[in-house]
Formats: sequence, C-alpha cells, structure tokens
Amino acid sequence: MKNIQKRFWEVDFLRGIAILMMIAFHIAFDLRTFAGFGISLYHGIWNYLAHSSAFIFVLLVGVSLTLSFSRTEQKAKYLKYFKRGVKIFSWGLLITLMTWIFFRRGFVVFGVLHLIGVSIILAYPFLKLRDENLWIGVAVIGVGILLKKFRFGFSWLVWLGFMPIKFDSVDYFSILPWFGVVLVGIAFGNLLYSGYKRQFSLPDLSKNPIVKVFSFLGRHSLLIYLLHQPILIGIIYLLA
Repeated sequence: MKNIQKRFWEVDFLRGIAILMMIAFHIAFDLRTFAGFGISLYHGIWNYLAHSSAFIFVLLVGVSLTLSFSRTEQKAKYLKYFKRGVKIFSWGLLITLMTWIFFRRGFVVFGVLHLIGVSIILAYPFLKLRDENLWIGVAVIGVGILLKKFRFGFSWLVWLGFMPIKFDSVDYFSILPWFGVVLVGIAFGNLLYSGYKRQFSLPDLSKNPIVKVFSFLGRHSLLIYLLHQPILIGIIYLLA
C-alpha cells in the first residue's frame, strides 16, 4: 500500500529554491521601481533568474499534479481540481486588482497565479496520459514561442498568448506557451514518480537543516508569494 501522506522532499526543495530565486528578482525589481536603482532587469543575470525561477515553479506544478492524482487514483474527481484551480485563480484576480490600484500602467492581466489556476483546471484530462504529455507540451511551447513574435490588434485573447500592440504587464504568463511547461511537468512526474513511488535512487536528505529550510519554503510557496511583495515594498518605503 502506498503511503499517501509521504512527501518527496526533493520536490519541495526545488520549489523552495524557485521561490527564493523569485524573491531575489523581486527585490531587484522593487529597488528599481520604487527606489530608483539603475538595475537592468531584463538582461544578464536578473533576466536569467526571473525566467529560471518561473520555469522551475511552473514545471513543478505539473509534477505536483501527477503526485496528487496518484494519491487519489480513480477517486480524484474533476471537481477537486476545479475548486483548487478557481481558488488560485481568485488569488490571481486579487493580484490584478492590487497592481491596477498601485501601478495602473503595467498591471498584472494574466500572471503566474492566473496561469496556475487555469492550468490545474485544464490539466485534468492530461493526467491520465503519460509520454504523450511531453510531445503535446513541447508543441504548446513551440506555438507560444511563435506567437511571441507577433502583436495583434485585439486584447481579448491576451490570456491565451495573443499579445496586443503596446501591451505592458509586470507579470505575464499566458497559456501559450506556459501550459506546455505544465504538461512537460506532468510527463516528468509520471516518469519519475509512477504509482506515487520514486523511480530513481536518491539519498534521504530530508533531515538536513538546509534542505529543511528550503522544503519549508516550498511547502508554503503560495502564502510566501502572496505576502513577500507587500513586505518588501513596505521595507523599501521605510528605509527610504
């Protein structure tokens, strides 16, 4: 019998690393935006940090979905994923509202929480597939990359990846290509954790103090994501 309470420390650990990378980028972003520091965010190390943290985080969404599905097997009803997706999407709407109030220009239209919420809902039929998800995911990523080369005269499909002319947003994660990354994560999850069992050898580092810190951050990633920016901005304003 599988231990459904078991957590795979390496998944939490990697998610914790992604969260810290994201916080580091947001510190640079806030210093540039609110304190006038001349930081080049979209070139060099900061650009690499932003894209790497996003890729790891979204990839692990797919891996985590396979783990969740494996725990419940046929009892995993669509309503469970629909409710979870709506909850996270609703937090994304709150981010939209707050950034519209404080930024106006460049506010978050469809950010990472919107993407994760919708992806959880869309991913359900793909959870029953295995290797096919890799190829479908790569195709979705390819279409999304191709779409980035164009601009369109309408905005109602911005969530899908059709960027309007003069579009500007501080956090933009469209379905194309990012849902493809989720599908690739599902494929890797099925490969590496089939039947809710680790399919590769790995020493147990879950008791290591450093691993425990990163894993703790990974387990509470949503809460950290929601709270870290108000705290960072508050600190910058206090110091300034």
